[in-house]
Amino acid sequence: MRRVHMTTGAATAALVLGSLAGMTPARATAPTSGPVSGAVSGTAVPVARPAASRPDPGFTPAERRAAMEEARAERATTARELKLGSEEQLVVKDVLRDTDGGEHVRYERTYGGLPVIGGDLVVHTSPGRSVSTVDWAHPSRVQLSSTTASVPRATAMARAEGATPASGDTARTARRVVFAALHKPVLAWETRVTGTKPDGTPVDDLVYTNARTGAVLAVHAGIETDTGTGNTLYSGAVSLTTTPGGSGWNLTDGARGGHSTYDANNSTSTSRGTLFTDADDTWGNGSTSSRQSAAADAAYGAALTWDFYKNSFGRTGIRNDGVAAYSRVHYGSGYENAFWDDSCFCMTYGDGGSTLNPLVALDVAGHEMSHGVTSATAGLDYSGDAGGLNEATSDVMGTMVEFSANNASDPGDYYIGEKIMKDGTYLRRMDNPSADGSSVNCWSTSTKNLDPHYSSGVGNHLFYLLAEGTGTKTIGGRTHTGTTCNGTTLTGIGRSAAAAIWYRALTTYWTSTTTYPVAANGMVKAARDLYGASSTQCAATVAAWKGVNAAPTEACSTGGGTGGGALANGGFESGATSWTATSGVITNSTSGTPHAGSWYAWLDGYGTTHTDTLSQTFTVPSGTPSLRFYNAISTDEVGSTVYDRLTVQVVSGTTTTTLATYSNVNATSGYVLRTLSLSAFAGKSVTLKFTGTEDSTAATNFLVDDVSVG
Repeated sequence: MRRVHMTTGAATAALVLGSLAGMTPARATAPTSGPVSGAVSGTAVPVARPAASRPDPGFTPAERRAAMEEARAERATTARELKLGSEEQLVVKDVLRDTDGGEHVRYERTYGGLPVIGGDLVVHTSPGRSVSTVDWAHPSRVQLSSTTASVPRATAMARAEGATPASGDTARTARRVVFAALHKPVLAWETRVTGTKPDGTPVDDLVYTNARTGAVLAVHAGIETDTGTGNTLYSGAVSLTTTPGGSGWNLTDGARGGHSTYDANNSTSTSRGTLFTDADDTWGNGSTSSRQSAAADAAYGAALTWDFYKNSFGRTGIRNDGVAAYSRVHYGSGYENAFWDDSCFCMTYGDGGSTLNPLVALDVAGHEMSHGVTSATAGLDYSGDAGGLNEATSDVMGTMVEFSANNASDPGDYYIGEKIMKDGTYLRRMDNPSADGSSVNCWSTSTKNLDPHYSSGVGNHLFYLLAEGTGTKTIGGRTHTGTTCNGTTLTGIGRSAAAAIWYRALTTYWTSTTTYPVAANGMVKAARDLYGASSTQCAATVAAWKGVNAAPTEACSTGGGTGGGALANGGFESGATSWTATSGVITNSTSGTPHAGSWYAWLDGYGTTHTDTLSQTFTVPSGTPSLRFYNAISTDEVGSTVYDRLTVQVVSGTTTTTLATYSNVNATSGYVLRTLSLSAFAGKSVTLKFTGTEDSTAATNFLVDDVSVG
């Protein structure tokens, strides 16, 4: 009887999809329910998607609304197919559609009626509407013993007030939630705290407090600032779309959702202020002597940002709903900052002070509005790696707005804030982030501990390398020098392609808790979607992420799988071609999950005494070659005793060398990349052999996919 891979543990039941994370197979019995692949449409046959799958430019707002309504109608069915618990429900946030008919449905989650913070996910369906993969912010079923708080609301609010660096902070509201953004889901209080920082920046934070212990779990900034990222850019004579009103014109852009620009009158109030109006439709005089000059810059930047997203990605407005945000200028007195605020759906600019000029510039507008795009899509947290990605996204897209403007007064470059610095320097550099003395070029496990404006350096560096490559060049009249963290030489794919890949990953694959390595995987998938698995763009994306020390585990491939090199059919997408294996080992069974594509190797999993083998003979390349393969192990065995084994061996002549042995004790939470040296066999003809041995009781599954040698 063939072994089956179905989950029995409630906490991991949803993880059959995608990465096979947390899989726990059933014993050798018939499955209790159908496989997830194809479950939504009622078929268990996986649908192979084309090599390139691009966003559908003809997907209208009306069609998007209809698709969201359809997803809402089907959300209970989808939740069951994802193996969510009975207390969990899905909330539809957005739907994207590709030209091949495939869809990407973004959901939030609730548990017992409470919002799950960090419970968001994206379900990717094939053109036939069957589920193909899922990207999870927190990839497991939510289970709590109770949703009754032990810590009183008032206590949580008091502790939240002390958790933010603000003066006059006030806890305004508190609600119970399930907090799953950092670790195992816990019942928590979400308290909204408002106040003001010493520099005048408003505070609007969400503080999460453990509802059982009272410990502060996290603080999520509602107002995302970019200290000193603005420009005093006077773009010369520009065209502004205005609206007739009263005895003249209003600074309201009726062609772009009604974006309006207000004078905050140097107040730090949360009110909009005074709408700019003018009698002759000529705004400002190009200097700070006219309050309209900053307003003209802000309106111009907002218009170009709208146009950039519309022309580049078909996105109409921040939320892709055709509705504009609004801008406020002249905020505070000597205020050296600019910020995006989700609660008002608006951008605010200070006039600068001792070190900065007014912060109304193209890349500032693009940066701040892109915080809104991030909030409306991936919802990246403003902490850890996700916080750096959040800021990097705004720097990337703000820079792209500057390039797309093609304004001779401020040629596009990869310097951030170079126009606003009174000393003529800059705030950040994407080609060499560490040049500012605080940002980092290369990812490490400690990157998450940095302020998001500094951890953004990894993402900024990645984007520059992907777009421009390495070496020294002059861009926008400024010197740029790109070097990798691993000493490699890269050739860029151009800004437009790099931005398209970034945007596709942001809107389709990233979630609120995405880390840099996970972001790398999302961008590789995005590159495959947009340009094909064998494309230069995909290969460059992999190389660029390696260049910032965040190597993706996703890879570019042909035929849906990865692997190969000196091996043939390393991704098994041609079935058993070039391999010798026990019957049934090379499979496309939807009871298990491949790392990529549809085919993979499945050794053991019967729960009886059994041996499976998989082998291929080939010539090892010269130099310092390595064997790489993806391996997932799930088991019904309990404890630390080794019962079932997967042995990796090389047979050279009459000598058999064991490279590694994995067992039930090494059960994984998904596919793991294994790398083993083959230097001892360089230039030799050898046989690579995987052997799975299982004892007579509980089952252990050894899955192997995307095998390569090089």
